[in-house]
Amino acid sequence: MASSLSQSAPLIQAKSSLGQNLDKTFIWITRICAFSIAGVLALIAVQVGIEALPAIQTFGLGFIFQQDWDPVKGSYGVLPMIYGTLMTSFIALLLAIPIGVGSAIFLSEDFLPVSFRTVLVFLVELLAAIPSVVYGLWGIFVLIPLIRPFGEWLHANLGWFALFGTSPAGPGLLPASLVVTIMILPTIAAISRDALTSLPPELRQASIGLGGTRWETIFRVLLPAAFSGIVGAIMLALGRAMGETMAVTMLIGNSNTINFSLFAPGNTISSLLANQFAEAGGLQISALMYAGLILFVLTLLVNVAAQWIVLKVQKF
Repeated sequence: MASSLSQSAPLIQAKSSLGQNLDKTFIWITRICAFSIAGVLALIAVQVGIEALPAIQTFGLGFIFQQDWDPVKGSYGVLPMIYGTLMTSFIALLLAIPIGVGSAIFLSEDFLPVSFRTVLVFLVELLAAIPSVVYGLWGIFVLIPLIRPFGEWLHANLGWFALFGTSPAGPGLLPASLVVTIMILPTIAAISRDALTSLPPELRQASIGLGGTRWETIFRVLLPAAFSGIVGAIMLALGRAMGETMAVTMLIGNSNTINFSLFAPGNTISSLLANQFAEAGGLQISALMYAGLILFVLTLLVNVAAQWIVLKVQKF
């Protein structure tokens, strides 16, 4: 017995050493992958910054606050595009978050039979596979005629309010925002559902065992526990909303002006790049790169703020 144990001891030590080496190898591989992603992002930012350097030297920070975009006069300012980007993204998130999180709750809990719930999950995820140009065409031929009577009623009765100060004439901020809402819904719903379904079942059982109702369990236990995953879903959706190009270009009107009315045409940074980059030259290319760099920084700041919120809530 003792001899067999002494013979197996080196084998156990060899297996333990091999396991430790595999663990170290895996850790280094994951580190390399993480730093590679950060390196790719830094490389993109540096390359865009180099291309934007002539515009940065020419216009400085005034480029952010100027409203003129006139390639003929060589005058460039990106404030209307920043406003359009933030406004369409804000409206889209304002509408998509309650619908998406509500859908995630509905599809993660036992409100429906499993077979029917599986079909609904597939249909929600299928929305993400539709090309953005199809959404744009649908917005032009279906959504804009559909919301025009409602928009005319709002303008006729609430036209004194800045958000409804212009009559709906077709493309504008609201149609673009509504289409972006539909486009980001699958991201919020699918990832939020995954965050809820991945929670340990003991959380539900403990809450119900302590006398909590179904809705108290959902809102006081499950949603706080899945908060980081839900915020991650919202941030991914915000990135999609801020960077969406084709559908927004087809629906927003591409007007480089600031108008607080939801029915007025506007523009976003992504639409500006899509419309003008192919025919740009000289300083205009540098100005477009400067605009792209600003979009990059805006997205980065939003994600940093979201991570900070998640850390604060987890600590609380």
